[in-house]
Amino acid sequence: MEYRKLKVEGAVEFVPRLFPDARGQFAALYQESVFAEAAGRPFFPVAQTNCSVSQRGALRGIHFTATPPGSMKYVYCAHGSFIDMVVDLRVGSPTFGRWDAIHIDSRAPRAVFLPAGLGHAFLSLEDGTAVTYLCSEEYAAENEFGISALDPALGLPIPDDIEIILSERDRGAPSMAEARAQGLFPSYADCLKTERADGS
Repeated sequence: MEYRKLKVEGAVEFVPRLFPDARGQFAALYQESVFAEAAGRPFFPVAQTNCSVSQRGALRGIHFTATPPGSMKYVYCAHGSFIDMVVDLRVGSPTFGRWDAIHIDSRAPRAVFLPAGLGHAFLSLEDGTAVTYLCSEEYAAENEFGISALDPALGLPIPDDIEIILSERDRGAPSMAEARAQGLFPSYADCLKTERADGS
């Protein structure tokens, strides 16, 4: 397995070896030793595993969790393909406001690790795209927030040739500037404390 650190501090893309044969293909999407080397920490305790299935054009996010408690995620594609987008929302982070995007496809598998305090969004590129993510915290509605993935100030790589489908919540999400003015973003220091408490 290979890895690449993303433009957002702490976020990492993992690219496993693919083993195809007459039956199909096999890939190990997580390896403890590689994760520890890349992320500089042991893997987090998994409190919840999510799987969403989306139509082409479904845009989910940008979502983030209040810190504390914070939530780390490990994301991969079980079926289909999507553009995965990571945005640094940690006030005081050396990469605050920066984003990175990765094309993730089940036919050429890869995974992304997001430390606490990052915003996450993805755009489904085909019908039936299944996105699976392991989370360090269970979902609690009162801790979940969002900003608009269509905020022009962010300039995320949303293709013009796809008709976007948004939930009501995401359609009404504030811009990054509005959310920061409302004090919604976590501090970088609190995010690091949360990660250390989880065993880093």
